[in-house]
Amino acid sequence: MNVTPGDAGPAGDAALTRAAQTGDVSALALLLERHRPGMRAVALSLLGPGPDVDDVMQEAALVALRRVADIRDPEAVGPWLRMVVRNRCRTLLRTAQRVEPMETVPLAASGATPEQILQTHALRDWVWEAVEAMTPTLRLPLVLRYFSTQVTSYQQIAEACAVPVSTVRSRLNQARGALAQALTATAASAHDDMSRRTEASWQEARETLAAAERGEFGKVVKDRYSPEVALLAGGQRLGGTDLLLAGMDGDLSAGVRQRPLHVVAGRSLVVWEMELLSPPDAPDHCPPGVAWIMSLDGGRFDRISLYHAARPQPTAPPAAA
Repeated sequence: MNVTPGDAGPAGDAALTRAAQTGDVSALALLLERHRPGMRAVALSLLGPGPDVDDVMQEAALVALRRVADIRDPEAVGPWLRMVVRNRCRTLLRTAQRVEPMETVPLAASGATPEQILQTHALRDWVWEAVEAMTPTLRLPLVLRYFSTQVTSYQQIAEACAVPVSTVRSRLNQARGALAQALTATAASAHDDMSRRTEASWQEARETLAAAERGEFGKVVKDRYSPEVALLAGGQRLGGTDLLLAGMDGDLSAGVRQRPLHVVAGRSLVVWEMELLSPPDAPDHCPPGVAWIMSLDGGRFDRISLYHAARPQPTAPPAAA
């Protein structure tokens, strides 16, 4: 990269942004440091002094990691970063007026597949190396919040992790700080190829469902899952291998099918987000989706937490004239 910290101005910003969009860690770090005063000034103007400012700055940095590839005008990266801060502040202010925060992470409105989104966004291998360095307690809410697509609100994460919303807030705050430190520590080291890992996990999800429909789910479980695998929902252990097999068999017998929508794949945590397709004669048989939140030990899945998407609220009939 031919840009130095002294190359201020739109041209320098543009060069740094283009480098960051190709995965240059130092370029993205320099951009964030260069625009930190302006970003912090926006946060202070909307929130006033206090710890919320630091939280918003950390969140904005994570949004930049995910969305730097979306920047169409590299010379305008400064206004873009300040807009990110402004949006996070407004979300926080709206949330403060509620009993339970329900905000979701905005997603790019495009027709891209999850695989394409992964390739074009700054979810680089070094980010995942930093995520893997966290404790499982901090890793799970962070991955759900920033890398899943269906379990992103504080309330949803609280339900999936079986903890209060206040605990989700606290753990995310700790996780963001830990991620910032870990990114600095891991930026120069070698990392696994995240794209290959994710592509393999997509393939595994599809093959798992195909095997289940062929009546071979038991073989998949024997090959890929720990003999002591635990199946959980809402933080409660429901059972092990027998229940896992019976649950899949029961769904298939009832005509329920699953279709992978999104995959998050790390060394120790994998999330498969599935669309649930009810049988034609019972369109309300099941919720619209389920997330398989799976931890690995020694290369085998040893815990599966299921989080079912909420059913859509029935539409009230129109009032009589």
